[in-house]
Amino acid sequence: MTTPRPGSRAEQRRRTEARILDAAAGVFVAAGYERATIRAVASAAGVDAGLVMHYFGSKQELYRRVIDAAPLPEVSGAPEEAVDQILATLAARLASEPTASLALLRSMLTNPEAASVASVGMARYQAQIADVIAADDASLRASIISAVILGVTVSRHLVKSDDLATADPARVISLLRPCLLALAAEGHASQ
Repeated sequence: MTTPRPGSRAEQRRRTEARILDAAAGVFVAAGYERATIRAVASAAGVDAGLVMHYFGSKQELYRRVIDAAPLPEVSGAPEEAVDQILATLAARLASEPTASLALLRSMLTNPEAASVASVGMARYQAQIADVIAADDASLRASIISAVILGVTVSRHLVKSDDLATADPARVISLLRPCLLALAAEGHASQ
């Protein structure tokens, strides 16, 4: 893909889309999916609401593009390396409340449209995890790993489960490591 010439219409469009996506991410984090409006996104981006609709077509599509633009944590290498990468990302989320991620999670848990869009982003992450697992049921194992990470994050920061909410992140990681290593281990599915 070629980069548009500076000052060209294509470059202006790319910058406007990026500004709208950035504003939308902020609005979705602050208001949640249900309370976020196209008008609020337009105002935050400094554009007309009609332009937001012209570029994205709907709130759901705008939300999908915000999710798609969010960087995925890196998962690569041998299974043990991948588990260490997954746990390092989780450790950071346990150490400080990931406000933006939690707002998107809250939306996903309360709104079917947001859940549908978020499931696509989760599937991309699970596919990365499955790629490092040499097992017949790699996709299932990756889904379980993702569910464990999601469950720990939700339980600590949203549900605020007693022991998990106050646990030392290093202790949580040390307890999870053998479980995730077992799931990521090479081998064949059990009958």
